[in-house]
Amino acid sequence: MASKKFLLDNVVWILIVVFSILAGFLNPFFLSEGNLQNVLVQATTLGVLVLAVSFTLLIGEIDLSVVGNLVFSSMVGAYAMQQFGVHWTLAVLMTIVAGVLVGLLNGYFVAYLRMNSLIATLAMGLFLQGAVLGATQARTMVVADEGYSYIGSATIGNWPVMPIALFVAYLLAHVVLAYSAWGRNLYATGGNRRAANAAGINVKRARLGAFTASGFLAGVAGFLYTSYLGGVSVTVGSTTLLYAVAAPVIGGVSLFGGRGRVIGMLGGTLLITVIQTGLQLINVSAYYIQMIGGAMILLAIAVDAFRIRSEERGVV
Repeated sequence: MASKKFLLDNVVWILIVVFSILAGFLNPFFLSEGNLQNVLVQATTLGVLVLAVSFTLLIGEIDLSVVGNLVFSSMVGAYAMQQFGVHWTLAVLMTIVAGVLVGLLNGYFVAYLRMNSLIATLAMGLFLQGAVLGATQARTMVVADEGYSYIGSATIGNWPVMPIALFVAYLLAHVVLAYSAWGRNLYATGGNRRAANAAGINVKRARLGAFTASGFLAGVAGFLYTSYLGGVSVTVGSTTLLYAVAAPVIGGVSLFGGRGRVIGMLGGTLLITVIQTGLQLINVSAYYIQMIGGAMILLAIAVDAFRIRSEERGVV
């Protein structure tokens, strides 16, 4: 039983090792230092979005507006620099504040107006992406400020700086969720909302806080994404949102709330990035990459359902 529990809790890391060995056998470059750097850089923006989605999953809700929020908040910062000449530090702050405001609005809709989080945030995401498309006329907004683009292009020695942001974000998320009263309230709210309310937890405030944290992280991801690209692209990959939802579930975050570890969220992010990068290096068609991405999402849901059934039966 203990071994079965260990496998279920760490399946994501086992899959990373297995796939890395296989991809390295088919293309030795996959295991090189250069590709490791590429994997970590590619995982950074996705990883922060995964955290954003995870905070809402922990309370038994979901935020599907994170990609729209990413694009919208990054446009706010870029527009402020281009049109009003604001300093890049203020532009970064404006980017993050825009993300927080979107998160607050989502949280108010869900916690206080009792809207369905899936529909409300999906509509918000579509609205934000449409707003950016209309404001930019589908043109990429170039960001030439070196300060704003520093974290996306700078290196320390031969290593890029950008992945530092990924690990700092996950370290802070671990501290907040594991050691703060607010973090414990999120788990309690997702585990049993009525019991949490009976225990004196302000459930509405906890739900509002989760969506606000999601908006904050989406804004951070918007800054990182723009810093790396050197501009605001109105077309983020169509599968980004699906991967941002699938990664935490693959890593053990329950779709029903109340359970999930930060280390698993990181593992899910790295697994998706490793698979995408590996398939590209071994020259698998882009069409099959998308198919495999869909299979990964199905696998995530299946593993989560099996884990829950096993725990309910007392098997693990």
